[in-house]
Amino acid sequence: MEKPAIKSYTLAEMKDKYVGEAGSAEREAYEYELSMDVLGRMIKAARQEQNLTQEQLGKLVGVQKAQISKIESSSNSATIDTILKVFRALEAELHFNVRFKNKFIQLR
Repeated sequence: MEKPAIKSYTLAEMKDKYVGEAGSAEREAYEYELSMDVLGRMIKAARQEQNLTQEQLGKLVGVQKAQISKIESSSNSATIDTILKVFRALEAELHFNVRFKNKFIQLR
């Protein structure tokens, strides 16, 4: 007896089904949360690579340790100004890629 074929799904199909269609409020919120999580993990990895504590990084940036902790744990309370200061304190290069209706703009 032949086994039935297993249907496979793309990540986009799974997101559409379980999170919401692309462009929906639910999907936009999910994508935003995911971006903030990735950003927080990048900051934490860079801080640890430089052997800095959250307190030491906070002093370089001019914020409390708790603010660094919130940023690293993907809390959405950080301003873009604070995030930029964090990257400067970590001596990290920051590049922006922006897409406008299928057209990418890259700023360095």
